[in-house]
Amino acid sequence: MLRIPGQAGKDNCDKGVGPSRRDILRVGGSAMMGMSLGQMMELQSAKANNETTGGGPGWNKAKSVILVYLQGGPSHLDLWDPKDDVPDNVRSVFKRIPTKVPGMDVTENLPKLAQITDKLTMIRSMSYTPVGLFNHTAAIYQIHTGYTADKVSPSGQLEPPTPKDFPNFGSNIIRIKPPEVPMLPFVMMPRPLQESNVVNKSGTAGFLGRAYDPYYLFPPGSDLDQSKMDKINVDDLQLRKEVSTGRLDRRARLRDLINQGMPQIDKATKDYGLNEYYDSAMNLISSGRARDAFDLTKESNATRDRYGRTTFGQSCLLARRLVEAGTRVVEVIWPKVANSDRHSFDVHVGLSGRMKNESGPMLDAGLSGLIGDLDERGMLDDTLVVAIGEFGRSPQRGVSTSGNSNSDDGRDHWPYCYTAIAAGAGVKRGFVYGESDKTGSAPLRDPVHPTEMLATMYHSVGINPNSIVYNHLNQPRELVKADPVTAIFS
Repeated sequence: MLRIPGQAGKDNCDKGVGPSRRDILRVGGSAMMGMSLGQMMELQSAKANNETTGGGPGWNKAKSVILVYLQGGPSHLDLWDPKDDVPDNVRSVFKRIPTKVPGMDVTENLPKLAQITDKLTMIRSMSYTPVGLFNHTAAIYQIHTGYTADKVSPSGQLEPPTPKDFPNFGSNIIRIKPPEVPMLPFVMMPRPLQESNVVNKSGTAGFLGRAYDPYYLFPPGSDLDQSKMDKINVDDLQLRKEVSTGRLDRRARLRDLINQGMPQIDKATKDYGLNEYYDSAMNLISSGRARDAFDLTKESNATRDRYGRTTFGQSCLLARRLVEAGTRVVEVIWPKVANSDRHSFDVHVGLSGRMKNESGPMLDAGLSGLIGDLDERGMLDDTLVVAIGEFGRSPQRGVSTSGNSNSDDGRDHWPYCYTAIAAGAGVKRGFVYGESDKTGSAPLRDPVHPTEMLATMYHSVGINPNSIVYNHLNQPRELVKADPVTAIFS
């Protein structure tokens, strides 16, 4: 179902969100403490202005953000941080290959990415110490919200999504900086965030309210169906045949007439944009912008082949089309859940076959296609791309670090050191930030916590990561308790 962001109706000091009816009814109580309605609105305005106050390298360079979320924990040693002169059970079975930039070697799994390393930054020092975060579900929550979940069992399982959850980073972004055109603000695809029976935890707007949920584009088909993106159905984004544009306009006029007859309190708030998002929804449906963006058949066969004719590759292509049409945030989720076989990154067993024949080629084509295509179109200047998993894989094959059993051809979970990729919106080109030790076990310098990557994404779109948001109990909380990694920006 299509959900258009709307007014939150709560005292969260959002920029552009006027006081709700409840706020106005509370003015009497506020006046007892010496706060008038005007002062309350002034305080809200000051708070909203602080959200978009900042500076420094990379500040406010990104109009859009694409998170390529590599769920399952890709092995840094077998992709983009190969090691030599190490024990046999540490060394990757894949050969090291040079790239366009000295010092940015990758493995033979990424020959296409090797040709575009001059357009991106590798962060080889991602690291955190797990506290109930050694398993996927808890770590997924952290990388998407910046917070640890309240209920985590030893196995890492969480409770289902609730309205008390911290918001997904994309929901925070579109609340503070909605799109400038009538377009879907935040799209998540091609499947929900899921591990075991916990579905879409940290994939919602949480306590911000459902108005800030992403648009969920989950085409039918199994995880192994590589033609899923050809089955996209966006009926929600078009008028039903029996509803003409004229009829829609008449409905809008009727709505306005009804509003004119509402009580005085509604008239008192009409100047604060309470119908703004109703109008945005109408504009979105009638303009056809979103429907056109979702139509992958408008792309040439050569372009579609460049990204790879896989669910992941075509999702990356659609991400480019969406930001081109004005979407603020897109999240592409790796199309296979962890704790599974085939092209999953959760390689407790069968690492060599999966990486060589399935996940490696899919990642290589999709990510290189996305970054290269954005750059050639001039879109990389104002689009931030981040590719990251919830953790990496253990340096030693065949050992258990999380309670899982592992074969000699498998690596376990490893949050202490892994790699992320960033590109666009002023991110340095052909640059390596941080360094891992000889075996890829820990950072030698410049460790980066996942929450710092979230802070960097907020910073890039011009949002102060330390801004305050109010939770379901009206308690103030920072967007994220971390500072941006500004050293990766030019």
